[in-house]
Amino acid sequence: MIPFFKTFLCLIFLIIISTSCSARKTDLRENVKSDLEKTKNNSSAAIKTGADNYENYLPLLKNKKIGIVTNQTGILSNKTHLVDFLLEKNIVIQKIFAPEHGFRGTADAGEHVIDGKDSKTGLPIISLYGDNKKPKSEQLADIDIMLFDLQDVGARFYTYISSLHYIMEACAESNIPLLVLDRPNPNGNIVDGPILETAFSSFVGMHPIPLLHGMTIGEYAKIINGEKWLKNGAQCKLTVIPCINYNRKMNYSLPVKPSPNLPNDQAVNLYASLCLFEGTNVSVGRGTEKQFQIYGSPYLPKSGFSFIPKPNFGAQNPVYNGIECYGEDLSTHTRVNRLELKWLIKAYQTTSDKPKFFNPFFTKLAGTKKLQQQIENGTSEDEIRQSWEKGLIEFKKMRTKYLIY
Repeated sequence: MIPFFKTFLCLIFLIIISTSCSARKTDLRENVKSDLEKTKNNSSAAIKTGADNYENYLPLLKNKKIGIVTNQTGILSNKTHLVDFLLEKNIVIQKIFAPEHGFRGTADAGEHVIDGKDSKTGLPIISLYGDNKKPKSEQLADIDIMLFDLQDVGARFYTYISSLHYIMEACAESNIPLLVLDRPNPNGNIVDGPILETAFSSFVGMHPIPLLHGMTIGEYAKIINGEKWLKNGAQCKLTVIPCINYNRKMNYSLPVKPSPNLPNDQAVNLYASLCLFEGTNVSVGRGTEKQFQIYGSPYLPKSGFSFIPKPNFGAQNPVYNGIECYGEDLSTHTRVNRLELKWLIKAYQTTSDKPKFFNPFFTKLAGTKKLQQQIENGTSEDEIRQSWEKGLIEFKKMRTKYLIY
């Protein structure tokens, strides 16, 4: 009996140990899974932007007189604005150059921004929007080096890359080095849309690239320089301070609104697809709390969704002010990974005012007359996409040598 009892106790003990180890393994697997999920969900948390990579640019600014192109997006990970950070490090800033929407990012799209002074630092601000898109030589006379830090969203008609072009051109002409602090592209893995035809070049599209270019702003500076897109084929003395722990497949959540009417990640993701509506008689939600997440007009069929634009921050006089618009709410739509045309095509096909659907601005946004013609002719979305393929292949090949990540 005693040997049997001892054997029985040993078996019980082994079962307990085995069960405990199995539970620990399960807990370990769950913890690892949980940690991976946290890493996946917070992929942008470990990313250091060019502004945070200050060990590599502060030595280049020491004892220099600085001009800086930035706005509300020019912050470090601790939310300190780059201008304040540089002043704390005793860097001499001569003046601030502000793009569309102004230095604090409060102006409407297309609103004339005047020169002035920053209320916090007293530094002079020079607007790069309106009549003075390119700094004049006299505005650069007291500057040793230019610093550029703006958050782009990867769309050709988002004008920060146009401001970059003119800054590079001015620096090349005045023989001033340019330092670009890179930031992730929140639509960084998407290359799609028609290639801009140079005959339709404007401030909302200056270069022969697709509507979604899939590059960071630092990479974009490199392609402008490398392809000699500046006037007379000029090139500036360019240095890009790269991001750390970033690749273009990562999801990147913007810490600050890049402009007044891009309030969140959803709007940033849908921006390129819905902005084409700005060349039509359809509202993209300016004057609501869901800018670039909804679309509609009084000429679309009545549906279960409608909205009434009213003046608000970023839209003092919105399209269809006070008029009910019918359309779609895309604020909970899954993330898009291409330029979506289905909403534009649907709106054109169902509008009660086809002759007035498109306006001349559409061609500037599209960068070609073909897209409007294709939609008006009833060309299918698949056929439209096929017409882009050759240009997209050539662009992807061209941009390869300028990619950092």
